[in-house]
Amino acid sequence: MLCHHFDAGRCRSCSLLGLPYDVQLLDKRRRVEDLVAGVAWLPPVASPQLGFRNKAKMVVHGTVDEPTLGILNPAGAGVDLRDCPLHTPGIQAALPVLAAFVTRAAIAPYDVPTRRGELKHLLVTESPDGELMVRFVLRSQEPVTRIQKHLPWLREALPALGVASVNLQPEHKAVLEGDRELVLTEQETLRMRVNGIDLHLRPQSFFQTNTAMAAALYQQARAWADESAPGSVWDLYCGVGGFALHLARPGRDVLGVEISTEAVASATLSAQEAGLAARFEAGDATSYLLDRPAPDLVVVNPPRRGIGSELSGWLEESGVRHVLYSSCNAQTLATDLAAMPSLRPVRGQLLDMFPNTGHYEVLVLLER
Repeated sequence: MLCHHFDAGRCRSCSLLGLPYDVQLLDKRRRVEDLVAGVAWLPPVASPQLGFRNKAKMVVHGTVDEPTLGILNPAGAGVDLRDCPLHTPGIQAALPVLAAFVTRAAIAPYDVPTRRGELKHLLVTESPDGELMVRFVLRSQEPVTRIQKHLPWLREALPALGVASVNLQPEHKAVLEGDRELVLTEQETLRMRVNGIDLHLRPQSFFQTNTAMAAALYQQARAWADESAPGSVWDLYCGVGGFALHLARPGRDVLGVEISTEAVASATLSAQEAGLAARFEAGDATSYLLDRPAPDLVVVNPPRRGIGSELSGWLEESGVRHVLYSSCNAQTLATDLAAMPSLRPVRGQLLDMFPNTGHYEVLVLLER
């Protein structure tokens, strides 16, 4: 893959871009297999090199008349990456329009050194059907009235826009977004169609940034789960319900647990529309387990820190026959596996969720 920003040294986010792609995949597979031994590894799933990122997280800098959308360089100046080839075509087409909207609505970009300005980030997500969600991350509500005033112009200039919202992040620290969200459109969710299932995505809900790899991940999990035909399944850290909804079957009790109430609402709506027998509850994954009888299969998809000693200990003592562990960090995966010696990893697959970087997703089937 060629990138003029990388060649010019303006952006090094794709840190492995100088390596041939087959070498990248081989290196990732070797690192994972060294950390998690004794597993029958399927061939890794390769990602498209261009146009695979369904979400753009753009730092806004510069001026009202000349905003930059991209990243900050080491000196704190904005580097414009609105033509980044990693983003889906719809996002690439939308970013220049959004830059023009910043000027039209007179939203002052936030300046980190002086702590002045309002617009910190633009977060843009494209669904597989080409619909867009746009989120304006602001320091305060000061520009909201102007955004609402000019929103009809944006909808005309960007017909694919389905959901628009404002996120308020008033603190001066390296946090992408705040807790408070103001939805500006009647439509509140973006439909992420994956393997024929519509996953409703609300503004503050998490979804994998590589739709093709997410589809492959859910398909593999479904295939391995169906082999053991569990009567009951828990999907912990379930997010918007990707695993739970793919594993739902008539007669199978499927429960998803997620700390985000927004994600639970999204997953519940998706299940209802699809007619799938899966239910979702908001709560901490680890705390939820205590004093409850174990299901036949548990799915865990934790953040990079892993599931931790308490949940690992519960799974070890629970009697659960099978666990599907989806990990974005094989080091914490290996640590968690060491705490669950009765649950042996038998199959695994690496999915290259983030090509040209050292990041990935790994799915491992554990069997007691």
